[in-house]
Amino acid sequence: MHRFTRNFLFIFIISGLLVLCISCKDKAEKGEEHAFTNALVNESSPYLLQHAHNPVNWVPWGEEALERARKEEKLIIVSIGYSSCHWCHVMEEETFEDEEVAEIMNQHFISIKVDREERPDVDEVYMTAVQLMTGNGGWPLNVILLPNGKPLYGGTYHTKKQWMEVLNNVNTKYKEDKAGAENYADRVAKGVAEVNFIPKVGIKAPLPEGFFENALAPWKAQWDMQKGGDLGQQKFIVPVKLDFLLDYFRLENDLEADVFVKNTLDKIIQGGIYDHVGGGFFRYSTDPDWKVPHFEKMLYDNAQLLSLYSKAYVMYNEPAYKEVVEQTAAFLEREMKRDEGGYFAAMDADSEGVEGAFYTWQMPELKALLGQEFELFSDFYSISPAFAWEKDRYVLFKRKSDAEFSGEYNLSLSELTAKEEQWRYDLLQARNKRTVPRKDDKIITSWNALLINGYLDAYKAFGESSYLQRAKAVFETLKSNAFNNGRLLHSFKSGSKREEGFLEDYAFLGRASFGLYEVTLETGYLDFTSRLMETITSDFYDEASGLYEYNDNSALISKIIKVDDGVIPSPNSVVAENLIKLGHLKYDKAYLDRADEMMKTLSPRVGEAIGNYALWANLMLSKTHGFYEVVTVGPKAQFLTNELHREFIPNALVVGSPVASDLALFKDRFFENETLIYVCTNNTCKRPVTSVTEALQQLQDFRVNGP
Repeated sequence: MHRFTRNFLFIFIISGLLVLCISCKDKAEKGEEHAFTNALVNESSPYLLQHAHNPVNWVPWGEEALERARKEEKLIIVSIGYSSCHWCHVMEEETFEDEEVAEIMNQHFISIKVDREERPDVDEVYMTAVQLMTGNGGWPLNVILLPNGKPLYGGTYHTKKQWMEVLNNVNTKYKEDKAGAENYADRVAKGVAEVNFIPKVGIKAPLPEGFFENALAPWKAQWDMQKGGDLGQQKFIVPVKLDFLLDYFRLENDLEADVFVKNTLDKIIQGGIYDHVGGGFFRYSTDPDWKVPHFEKMLYDNAQLLSLYSKAYVMYNEPAYKEVVEQTAAFLEREMKRDEGGYFAAMDADSEGVEGAFYTWQMPELKALLGQEFELFSDFYSISPAFAWEKDRYVLFKRKSDAEFSGEYNLSLSELTAKEEQWRYDLLQARNKRTVPRKDDKIITSWNALLINGYLDAYKAFGESSYLQRAKAVFETLKSNAFNNGRLLHSFKSGSKREEGFLEDYAFLGRASFGLYEVTLETGYLDFTSRLMETITSDFYDEASGLYEYNDNSALISKIIKVDDGVIPSPNSVVAENLIKLGHLKYDKAYLDRADEMMKTLSPRVGEAIGNYALWANLMLSKTHGFYEVVTVGPKAQFLTNELHREFIPNALVVGSPVASDLALFKDRFFENETLIYVCTNNTCKRPVTSVTEALQQLQDFRVNGP
C-alpha cells in the first residue's frame, strides 16, 4: 500500500512537494465588517465559525455537499482541524484567507470544512487514508476526494504556494486521466477498509506464559528512565499507559515499571507541561524534558489526569499528587465550566496572536510582582537566562522536587508549601488581567464522561464530597442535554444542530454511569448503563469482527472499528470493560463471553504493541490474575464500600447494596441487622466478614493461594 501511494504522489500529483506534518491552533474572530461570508456562518462550532468569513466558499460536511459534488462532477476538498489547533490557524491566514487561492478552490472544487471534534468519524477515515498515502498525519488535515468521497490526495499543513501547486496539479491530472484517478482512489479506499477489518481470533486458549513480559520488552526499551515518558524529542502524556503500568506493577511486582511510572508522574508535574500557576495540564511538551509545552489545554487530558493522579495518590501516598488533583479541579471549575453545566472542550494555545502569551512570564514582571521573594522563586521555577524560552520569556518548571529544594534552602516542606501557595496566588491575580485564550465552548459527551470518572476517582481517593457532587452534576447535564429518546449526541451547545452520536459517547458515558453506581450504590445509574449497553449491542455491533463500529449508518467510504488506546482509550476497550463489570454484577455469561472474545481478537495486537493497547492489556491482566468481586451487603454498605474504594484494588469489582436486591451478586446475601463483605472470584467466595481489613486479607489470600 505504501509503495503505490508514494509513487502516485510523485507521478500523478506533484514531484517533490513538501508536505509537513505539524500540530495545530485556531483563528481569532474579528469584530470588523467582513468582505466575505460563506455557509459556515450558520454553524455553531467555534472552529467552523473561524472560517465563516474566508473568501473560500466553505460548506459543512453533509449529504448536500457530497450530492452537489456528484452532480457537478467536481473534486471535493475536505479540510479538517479543531479550534485550538495552531497550524490550522497558520494555514488559514496564509492560504484560506487568500483570494487567489480561494478563486481556484471555488472554481474547481467543492470545499468542506470539518471540526474533527464534532465529526471524529470523518477525521478517522481520512486520517487513515493520509497515513496510508504519506506515512504521516496531523492537523490541519487536507484531503482531496473524488465526487464519490474516495481519497485522491492527502497532506497536512501547506504554504500558499504548495497548496496552489497541489490544487492545480490534482485538478489537471484528474481531468486528463479520470480512469487513473478512480483506480488509485479505489485502491486507497480499499486500504482504509483493510485497516478497519479485524478478523475474529478463534483460539480459545489462555494467554501464553510470559505474554506480558514479552510484550513489554520492546516498549521498555523506549522508556526514558531519567526524564520519564517515552524517549523522543517531544513528550506526550498518555494516561491510559501509565494507568496500566500502575496495575501491572502491583500485580506483577515489576520494580522497573514502578520506578518508571513514579518517575514519569513526578517529572510531569515538575515540568512546564503542568500549569504551576493556574493548575491543569497542557497537551504535550515540545522538548524531551517536559519543559516547554504546546500551550493548548484539552478537557480529555485533564479529565483523565484527575483519575491518574488520584489513583497514584492511593498507591504512593504522595502529597504532591493530591495538590495536583486539587489545582487541576480548580482550573476546570474556574476556566472550563459552562454556567449551565458541563465543561468546555478546549482552551487555545494563543492569545493576542502569540502562542503561550497568557502563560509565560518576563523577568522584570516577575521581579516587580515578587519583590524580595524573587530570588528564591527564580531558583525554584528556573527563572534565569540559561532557562529562558525565547525573547526573555519564561515557562515555570522545577528542576528539583520540593523535598530536594527545601533541603537545600533549609526550609521545612510546610514553609515551602506556604510560599508556593502565595506565589501562585500573586501570579494568578496578575495573569487574570491578561487577555484570556479563547475557548471551544462546545460540550463533548465522551470527554465530559471522562471527567465524571476523574471526579469519581478523586472522590474515592480523598473522600471529599465536592468531587462526587461535581460528577453527579456533569452526568445530569449530559442526560438532560445529550440524551433524547434513547439516543446520545456527541456534542452540543447553544444553537447547535448536531444530531450524531458515536460509540465512544455510549461507551464512556456507560462507564461513567456505572462508576456513579459503584460509588453511590444508587441503582438508577446502573439501569442507565444497562440501557446504553443495549443500544451499543443493537446499533453498533459488527458481526464479522465481534467488535463494535464507531458509528451507525455511516455514509463514509469505510466502516470504522476503533481499537487502539491513545490519548483517550478506544471505545471498544471501554465497551469490553463495561461488559466485564456488568457480567460479574449480573452473572451474565453472555456479556463475559463477548468480552473474552473481544480480548482474544485483540491479543495479537497487544502482544505486538502493548503501549498502543494499554486498556486492553489491563483487562487481559485482570483476567490473567483473576477478576475479583468485593461485595458489601447490609445497612452499612455505603460506609464500608467507601472505605474499600480508598484502597488500591486493581482487578476487582467493588460494589454494595444497603438493601435486599435481586441482582445476582447480592441475591440472598442481605441480613437486616448485619453488614457483611463477600470476597469472591470465579464463583468461589470466602466466608463473609465484617471489616475492610479482613476483606483485604482475604483478597490477598486469594491472590497468593488461589480460590
